[in-house]
Amino acid sequence: MSGSDEKGIETGTEPDRDLSARLKRLDTQIEQKRISAALTHSSRAGSSAGPSSLGRAMQFSTEFTGAVIAGGILGWIFDRFLGTKPWGMLVLLMLGFAAGVYSVIRASGFGGPHSEPDDRKES
Repeated sequence: MSGSDEKGIETGTEPDRDLSARLKRLDTQIEQKRISAALTHSSRAGSSAGPSSLGRAMQFSTEFTGAVIAGGILGWIFDRFLGTKPWGMLVLLMLGFAAGVYSVIRASGFGGPHSEPDDRKES
C-alpha cells in the first residue's frame, strides 16, 4: 500500500480511498450536527427557564393594580347612574382590592384552584 492519511487508514487502493472520503464526509456531517444542536439547545435554554423574578413581580403588580382600578371605575359608574354616592364606589373598590389579592395569590402559586397538585393517577 502506498501510504496512510491522518487517521491511519491505508489509501493505496481504490476501496481504501473511497472509505477514507466517506469517513471525512461523515466527520464533517457529525460536526455540523453538533454545532446546530448546540445552537438549538442554547437558544431554548433561555426561553424554557420560565419568567424572571422581575417579570413575575410586574405581573403581580399589574394584576393587583388592574383589579383595584377596575373596582373603583365600576363603583364610580354604579354611583353615577344609581345615585348611591359614595357607597357603590367604596363597596366595589373593596371588592376590587380583594380580587387583586386573590389574583396575586393564585398567580404566585400559594392558593386557588390552579395551585393544588393533582393527586389522580393517569392510566
